[in-house]
Amino acid sequence: MRGALRVAVVLVLLALGSAGCALRVVPASEWGAIERPGGIPQQITWLTVHHQGEIWEPDKDVPAYLRRLQQWSRETKGWVDVPYHYIIGPDGTIYAGRSPSVAGDTNTEYDTRGHIQVMLLGNFEEQTPTPQQWDSAVKLLGYLLRVHHLPPESIGAHLHRSKQTVCPGANLMSRFEELRAAAASASRS
Repeated sequence: MRGALRVAVVLVLLALGSAGCALRVVPASEWGAIERPGGIPQQITWLTVHHQGEIWEPDKDVPAYLRRLQQWSRETKGWVDVPYHYIIGPDGTIYAGRSPSVAGDTNTEYDTRGHIQVMLLGNFEEQTPTPQQWDSAVKLLGYLLRVHHLPPESIGAHLHRSKQTVCPGANLMSRFEELRAAAASASRS
């Protein structure tokens, strides 16, 4: 069932690309994810933006990173999958992570039930999101607002949900209201 939901989400996002939104989504099966059932079912009420928190080097292999993240999430943390529902690479590619039908995970204290977690690769305390990441985040968040019938205020940063973090970093937080407004605009187009 979970695999079917993930495929359905990816197909919906790919359909967006054909409707002019030009979102590029890599299904989890294509980056080498190993499917495992489980997780806490959820109904979406929030969209939460994260950064990876590590310096992202330009020559780094995103699928290899995601496979390591999945392994660490399961073996070290005991989570069912990667903690995020969508991961956005520096080139703007969106990677499907955990199925949005189940809650994500976090290393901080907030309850992730009801949240779709979107993570941008990089450490935005020291780096800035690339223009491609920014554009993909705007389009993805706009789409998620539309399909889940959420108001723009439902978009928050990890820092808005937990005081135990600086995530998604000062260089993204300084533009967060701009991101929210751009996503709201994208949700209407």
